[in-house]
Amino acid sequence: MNVIFDIGMVLIDFHFEDFVRKMFERDIAQKVIDAMWKSGDWGELDKGVLTDEQVLEMFISHAPECEKEIRTVFARLGECPRLREYTIPLIKDLKAKGHRVYYLSNYFSYLYHAAPWALDFIEFTDGGVFSFFENVTKPDKRIYRLLCRRFSLDPADCVFIDDTLRNVEAARELGMRGIHFTGQTPQQLKAEICR
Repeated sequence: MNVIFDIGMVLIDFHFEDFVRKMFERDIAQKVIDAMWKSGDWGELDKGVLTDEQVLEMFISHAPECEKEIRTVFARLGECPRLREYTIPLIKDLKAKGHRVYYLSNYFSYLYHAAPWALDFIEFTDGGVFSFFENVTKPDKRIYRLLCRRFSLDPADCVFIDDTLRNVEAARELGMRGIHFTGQTPQQLKAEICR
């Protein structure tokens, strides 16, 4: 079987709102969160079509009075992700059981380069796809098809794990078995994958 993992909030932690709230007082923090995380523009980072500066300008347009804070948050984003301690052991265990392991992630270039340690698990996988390299994000079915094509995967032999339900539903529509990750323990997750 082919096991395909989302990365953020499945294999790594990325608690953006908590990260921002530790940096600024409450009202400013909320404005920054709303302008960056909740504006709907974050996906432009993951698509990798626009430059970082172009996306930053979009964020700033939602809260021009917080330009300095928005730029500070972006510059320090490499401090936000944390590799979960169960990630590498889980991947190794799945591989030892004969499964192939891949990743399929909406991810952006700046974070990829600013926090490489958060991706230390990659060397233990069989490969994967980052959205910013391909200029397409989940739940667009093109990115799932690209993964399958690149690694010669039959969707019927794949299980896909993601913390965003619409991404799981897109995988199911393509014939994969989907698992919605809602904080299951590694043991629970392994049981769901291997059932």
